[in-house]
Amino acid sequence: MIPRYTRPEMASIWEAQTRFKIWFEIEAHAADALAELGVIPKEAARTIWAKAKNAAFNVDRIDEIERETKHDVIAFLTHLAEIVGPEARFVHQGMTSSDVLDTCLNVQLTRAADLLIADVDKVLAALKKRAFEHKMTPTIGRSHGIHAEPVTFGLKLAYAYAEFARARERLVIARKEVATCAISGAVGTFAQIDPRVEAHVAKAMGLAVEPISTQVIPRDRHAMYFATLGVIAASVERLATEIRHLQRTEVLEAEEFFSEGQKGSSAMPHKRNPVLSENLTGLSRMVRAYVTPAMENVVLWHERDISHSSAERMIAPDATVTLDFALNRLAGLVDKLLIYPENMQKNLDRLGGLVHSQRLLIALTQKGCSREESYKLVQRNAMPVWRGQGDFQTLLKKDAEVKKYLSDTEISEQFDLGYHFKHVDTIFRRVFGEA
Repeated sequence: MIPRYTRPEMASIWEAQTRFKIWFEIEAHAADALAELGVIPKEAARTIWAKAKNAAFNVDRIDEIERETKHDVIAFLTHLAEIVGPEARFVHQGMTSSDVLDTCLNVQLTRAADLLIADVDKVLAALKKRAFEHKMTPTIGRSHGIHAEPVTFGLKLAYAYAEFARARERLVIARKEVATCAISGAVGTFAQIDPRVEAHVAKAMGLAVEPISTQVIPRDRHAMYFATLGVIAASVERLATEIRHLQRTEVLEAEEFFSEGQKGSSAMPHKRNPVLSENLTGLSRMVRAYVTPAMENVVLWHERDISHSSAERMIAPDATVTLDFALNRLAGLVDKLLIYPENMQKNLDRLGGLVHSQRLLIALTQKGCSREESYKLVQRNAMPVWRGQGDFQTLLKKDAEVKKYLSDTEISEQFDLGYHFKHVDTIFRRVFGEA
């Protein structure tokens, strides 16, 4: 995490004080359950809560102890004992470090997912607003970067809305996938601790019981979580790349908002660069980069090793913080995006009507011309226009072979721009619902 790309609410989930607070809650809830089962005195459980519930854990002191013990959980438990006193001997009974570490990590990941879901909702709201604003604004669709057939700018935004709606659904599933708790002991057999303790802690922490753990919660859950973040990042980059292309000088159909006093270049005062979109592209690459170590963390030796631990300490905060920042930046970018319908129309007209070539092809086949011959007739009139030599409709009306099948009126009818938009309402209903 670096401050430039970090929002405070997400960052706070990963702060040391937050982590130690969650560790304490896990230990204290486990103590409650152990007290109810008669394993430890009920008064001890009450004392643990009373002495440490509102304590601010001394991070420097814990770090100092860890430098000696070389063990983070033991360092925390030692510091907790300094706060709680003699009753601290009843803390962590029958538990292993991973019971605390894994359950805590999953609490943090679920909290992060809640923020990310809210972030996606902001993106969806911005996309929906702008999509309806430009529902019928004509623009050119491109395949391979080349003019294809007309679409509307609203449809471009509707594509993105549908994609982020799927992203939200996946994120909800990923949250559920990772929201499990394991308090099962050294190798997951509950030999030293009753499964009812795990159930109690899980409920108290808002998690589900992990059906079977070893010493750790299986990392396929985390791999799926981070893979989901990676897919969402890819969607962020897809939309950002579209905006970058649309802002190119030769296109200029849309442009990032350029604020008063903003500077685009240290050398060229005229520049207005798509810096937010480019930034989102870079951030998206970083989030996707965290997917690979998450996948590799699935493979651990026997009941557990710690090869996953160092990777997770980096990828968990970094991936969630980075995506949180990117989604919020994207929502603002879409909301303030400058859109230029006049340039869209200018680009639509740039190829002299060639964007209607498929309509001519179909019209010829419906009049009895073979598809191969129809393609040949349309293409031979299109190529001079492609080279800037004439107007497509005019050339077609002068072509004697075309005129065998189509009258001037029938040719003109194929150049109706509105024809391409007759099903826009249907698509919008599919994407946004009947409302």
